[in-house]
Amino acid sequence: MFGLIPKEEKFFQLFKQMTENTIEGALALKDMLDNFENPAASQRKIKDIEHNGDSLTHEIIQKLNKTFVTPFDREDIYALSSALDDILDLIDASAQRIIMYNAETIPHEAKSLGFIILQSCQVVDKAVAMLGKQSNEHIFEACVEINALENEADRVSREAISRLFDEEKDPIQLIKWKEIFETLEKATDKCEDAANILESVVVKNA
Repeated sequence: MFGLIPKEEKFFQLFKQMTENTIEGALALKDMLDNFENPAASQRKIKDIEHNGDSLTHEIIQKLNKTFVTPFDREDIYALSSALDDILDLIDASAQRIIMYNAETIPHEAKSLGFIILQSCQVVDKAVAMLGKQSNEHIFEACVEINALENEADRVSREAISRLFDEEKDPIQLIKWKEIFETLEKATDKCEDAANILESVVVKNA
Protein backbone atom coordinates (compact mmCIF):
# COMPACT_ATOMS: atom_id res chain seq x y z
CA MET A 1 0.00 0.00 0.00
CA PHE A 2 1.16 3.54 -0.86
CA GLY A 3 3.87 2.33 -3.26
CA LEU A 4 7.62 2.15 -2.91
CA ILE A 5 8.63 5.84 -3.11
CA PRO A 6 10.10 7.12 0.18
CA LYS A 7 7.57 9.46 1.78
CA GLU A 8 7.31 11.63 4.88
CA GLU A 9 5.82 9.29 7.53
CA LYS A 10 5.49 12.04 10.15
CA PHE A 11 1.95 12.70 8.85
CA PHE A 12 0.77 9.32 10.19
CA GLN A 13 2.15 10.18 13.64
CA LEU A 14 0.49 13.59 13.62
CA PHE A 15 -2.86 12.15 12.55
CA LYS A 16 -2.60 9.62 15.39
CA GLN A 17 -1.88 12.44 17.84
CA MET A 18 -4.95 14.25 16.52
CA THR A 19 -7.24 11.25 17.00
CA GLU A 20 -5.86 10.58 20.48
CA ASN A 21 -6.47 14.22 21.36
CA THR A 22 -10.00 13.94 19.99
CA ILE A 23 -10.64 10.92 22.21
CA GLU A 24 -9.44 12.97 25.17
CA GLY A 25 -11.98 15.67 24.26
CA ALA A 26 -14.76 13.10 23.85
CA LEU A 27 -13.93 11.57 27.24
CA ALA A 28 -14.07 15.01 28.86
CA LEU A 29 -17.44 15.70 27.21
CA LYS A 30 -18.84 12.34 28.31
CA ASP A 31 -17.65 13.00 31.87
CA MET A 32 -19.27 16.45 31.76
CA LEU A 33 -22.59 14.99 30.60
CA ASP A 34 -22.57 11.96 32.91
CA ASN A 35 -21.48 13.63 36.14
CA PHE A 36 -22.31 17.32 35.67
CA GLU A 37 -20.68 18.25 38.97
CA ASN A 38 -18.57 21.16 37.70
CA PRO A 39 -19.61 21.81 34.08
CA ALA A 40 -17.68 25.09 33.83
CA ALA A 41 -14.42 23.32 34.72
CA SER A 42 -15.23 20.55 32.24
CA GLN A 43 -15.85 23.10 29.52
CA ARG A 44 -12.52 24.80 30.20
CA LYS A 45 -10.75 21.44 30.01
CA ILE A 46 -12.41 20.70 26.67
CA LYS A 47 -11.42 24.15 25.38
CA ASP A 48 -7.77 23.44 26.28
CA ILE A 49 -7.97 20.12 24.42
CA GLU A 50 -9.52 21.89 21.44
CA HIS A 51 -6.65 24.42 21.42
CA ASN A 52 -4.19 21.52 21.36
CA GLY A 53 -6.10 20.11 18.39
CA ASP A 54 -5.77 23.42 16.58
CA SER A 55 -2.01 23.34 17.15
CA LEU A 56 -1.76 19.82 15.71
CA THR A 57 -3.82 20.84 12.67
CA HIS A 58 -1.54 23.83 12.14
CA GLU A 59 1.52 21.57 12.40
CA ILE A 60 0.13 19.25 9.72
CA ILE A 61 -0.59 22.15 7.36
CA GLN A 62 2.90 23.56 7.91
CA LYS A 63 4.48 20.17 7.21
CA LEU A 64 2.31 19.76 4.12
CA ASN A 65 3.65 23.03 2.75
CA LYS A 66 7.25 21.91 3.30
CA THR A 67 7.03 18.27 2.16
CA PHE A 68 7.76 17.33 -1.43
CA VAL A 69 6.63 13.68 -1.41
CA THR A 70 3.59 13.00 0.79
CA PRO A 71 2.25 9.56 1.84
CA PHE A 72 -1.02 10.25 -0.01
CA ASP A 73 -2.63 13.09 -1.94
CA ARG A 74 -2.14 16.56 -0.49
CA GLU A 75 -5.82 17.42 -0.75
CA ASP A 76 -6.69 14.27 1.23
CA ILE A 77 -4.15 15.12 3.95
CA TYR A 78 -5.68 18.57 4.23
CA ALA A 79 -9.24 17.19 4.17
CA LEU A 80 -8.52 14.56 6.83
CA SER A 81 -6.83 17.05 9.16
CA SER A 82 -9.76 19.44 8.73
CA ALA A 83 -12.32 16.70 9.41
CA LEU A 84 -10.52 15.57 12.57
CA ASP A 85 -10.29 19.19 13.71
CA ASP A 86 -14.02 19.63 13.05
CA ILE A 87 -14.90 16.71 15.35
CA LEU A 88 -13.18 18.42 18.26
CA ASP A 89 -14.71 21.78 17.32
CA LEU A 90 -18.19 20.22 17.61
CA ILE A 91 -17.31 18.59 20.93
CA ASP A 92 -16.21 22.00 22.18
CA ALA A 93 -19.31 23.67 20.71
CA SER A 94 -21.55 21.18 22.53
CA ALA A 95 -19.87 21.89 25.86
CA GLN A 96 -20.04 25.63 25.24
CA ARG A 97 -23.78 25.51 24.57
CA ILE A 98 -24.45 23.58 27.77
CA ILE A 99 -22.69 26.34 29.73
CA MET A 100 -24.08 29.21 27.66
CA TYR A 101 -27.67 27.98 28.03
CA ASN A 102 -27.29 27.36 31.79
CA ALA A 103 -28.36 23.73 31.63
CA GLU A 104 -29.41 22.50 35.07
CA THR A 105 -29.74 18.77 34.34
CA ILE A 106 -28.65 16.56 31.46
CA PRO A 107 -31.31 14.45 29.66
CA HIS A 108 -30.51 10.78 29.15
CA GLU A 109 -30.44 11.25 25.37
CA ALA A 110 -27.59 13.78 25.68
CA LYS A 111 -25.64 11.26 27.77
CA SER A 112 -26.28 8.62 25.10
CA LEU A 113 -25.02 10.97 22.40
CA GLY A 114 -21.91 11.69 24.46
CA PHE A 115 -21.19 7.96 24.63
CA ILE A 116 -21.74 7.54 20.87
CA ILE A 117 -19.38 10.45 20.16
CA LEU A 118 -16.71 8.76 22.29
CA GLN A 119 -17.23 5.42 20.53
CA SER A 120 -17.02 7.11 17.14
CA CYS A 121 -13.78 8.91 18.05
CA GLN A 122 -12.27 5.64 19.27
CA VAL A 123 -13.08 3.89 15.99
CA VAL A 124 -11.69 6.82 13.96
CA ASP A 125 -8.50 6.49 16.02
CA LYS A 126 -8.38 2.77 15.26
CA ALA A 127 -8.81 3.42 11.52
CA VAL A 128 -6.14 6.15 11.44
CA ALA A 129 -3.70 3.81 13.23
CA MET A 130 -4.00 1.42 10.26
CA LEU A 131 -3.13 4.02 7.62
CA GLY A 132 -0.04 3.03 5.67
CA LYS A 133 -0.21 -0.60 6.76
CA GLN A 134 -0.18 -3.49 4.28
CA SER A 135 -3.82 -4.47 4.76
CA ASN A 136 -6.63 -1.98 4.34
CA GLU A 137 -9.56 -4.31 5.02
CA HIS A 138 -9.78 -3.27 8.66
CA ILE A 139 -10.02 0.41 7.71
CA PHE A 140 -13.14 -0.38 5.67
CA GLU A 141 -14.57 -2.32 8.62
CA ALA A 142 -13.94 0.64 10.92
CA CYS A 143 -15.62 3.01 8.47
CA VAL A 144 -18.72 0.81 8.40
CA GLU A 145 -18.78 0.88 12.21
CA ILE A 146 -18.49 4.69 12.23
CA ASN A 147 -21.39 4.92 9.78
CA ALA A 148 -23.52 2.69 12.03
CA LEU A 149 -22.69 4.85 15.05
CA GLU A 150 -23.66 8.00 13.13
CA ASN A 151 -27.00 6.41 12.23
CA GLU A 152 -27.57 5.57 15.88
CA ALA A 153 -26.73 9.14 16.93
CA ASP A 154 -29.16 10.44 14.32
CA ARG A 155 -31.89 8.19 15.72
CA VAL A 156 -31.22 9.25 19.32
CA SER A 157 -31.21 12.92 18.35
CA ARG A 158 -34.48 12.64 16.39
CA GLU A 159 -36.21 10.86 19.25
CA ALA A 160 -34.89 13.39 21.78
CA ILE A 161 -36.15 16.34 19.74
CA SER A 162 -39.50 14.62 19.20
CA ARG A 163 -39.81 14.13 22.97
CA LEU A 164 -38.96 17.79 23.51
CA PHE A 165 -41.83 18.89 21.29
CA ASP A 166 -44.17 16.48 23.07
CA GLU A 167 -43.21 17.24 26.66
CA GLU A 168 -41.38 20.57 27.00
CA LYS A 169 -43.75 23.40 27.91
CA ASP A 170 -41.13 26.14 28.01
CA PRO A 171 -40.37 27.23 24.41
CA ILE A 172 -37.00 28.70 25.43
CA GLN A 173 -35.87 25.39 26.94
CA LEU A 174 -37.12 23.60 23.85
CA ILE A 175 -35.03 25.83 21.56
CA LYS A 176 -31.95 25.48 23.77
CA TRP A 177 -32.03 21.70 24.02
CA LYS A 178 -32.93 21.23 20.37
CA GLU A 179 -29.73 23.08 19.45
CA ILE A 180 -27.65 21.12 21.96
CA PHE A 181 -28.94 17.79 20.64
CA GLU A 182 -28.26 18.86 17.06
CA THR A 183 -24.73 20.01 17.90
CA LEU A 184 -23.94 16.72 19.65
CA GLU A 185 -25.23 14.79 16.65
CA LYS A 186 -23.13 16.89 14.26
CA ALA A 187 -19.99 15.67 16.04
CA THR A 188 -20.80 12.14 14.85
CA ASP A 189 -21.43 13.54 11.35
CA LYS A 190 -17.85 14.83 11.38
CA CYS A 191 -16.60 11.39 12.42
CA GLU A 192 -18.39 9.99 9.39
CA ASP A 193 -16.79 12.68 7.21
CA ALA A 194 -13.37 11.54 8.44
CA ALA A 195 -14.33 7.92 7.69
CA ASN A 196 -15.35 8.85 4.14
CA ILE A 197 -11.97 10.52 3.56
CA LEU A 198 -10.15 7.47 4.94
CA GLU A 199 -12.10 5.20 2.59
CA SER A 200 -11.21 7.45 -0.34
CA VAL A 201 -7.52 7.41 0.60
CA VAL A 202 -7.49 3.61 0.77
CA VAL A 203 -9.26 3.23 -2.59
CA LYS A 204 -6.89 5.70 -4.30
CA ASN A 205 -3.77 4.05 -2.91
CA ALA A 206 -4.75 0.38 -3.04
